[in-house]
Amino acid sequence: MIFFVANIISFIPAGYNGDEAFYNNFSQPSVAPPDWLFAPMWLFLNITSLIGLYTISNLPANTKNRRSIILLEYIAWILFAIFTFLYFYLKSPILGAVDTLLGLLVVVLVTMMSYPISKKSFWCFLPRLLWLILAGYVSVWVALNNQDIFLSIGPFLK
Repeated sequence: MIFFVANIISFIPAGYNGDEAFYNNFSQPSVAPPDWLFAPMWLFLNITSLIGLYTISNLPANTKNRRSIILLEYIAWILFAIFTFLYFYLKSPILGAVDTLLGLLVVVLVTMMSYPISKKSFWCFLPRLLWLILAGYVSVWVALNNQDIFLSIGPFLK
């Protein structure tokens, strides 16, 4: 249910506005992934993250950090769901970068907290963490090197 709701919410602004290629209009760092990679990568990351969350959710209720991980996962899914609105609909690479960095922080915490209680969950969360490290760098680079239409500021480093 989480998977379907978050993905539907995240698709609506880009699909509605026809701005899926908005990403390609920006000056980007050389390590920026091609736009076609995002959909299959996020499908993989969402599935592995849900497996990790399912595993944590089925641990005994008194397991250390179980509730915290579940709460942080709620936050991670909300951030995932609103990214497309911030980035594509509002056309704000700065707000997109803030969302991405907050998501990275949440996933760092989830991944670290899962390791002592479930190695399976840790390995399920790790690919998302690695992707968000790359995404965090790319999003900050894009935010600093391009104009933010919504906030009417930038670029800062050109």
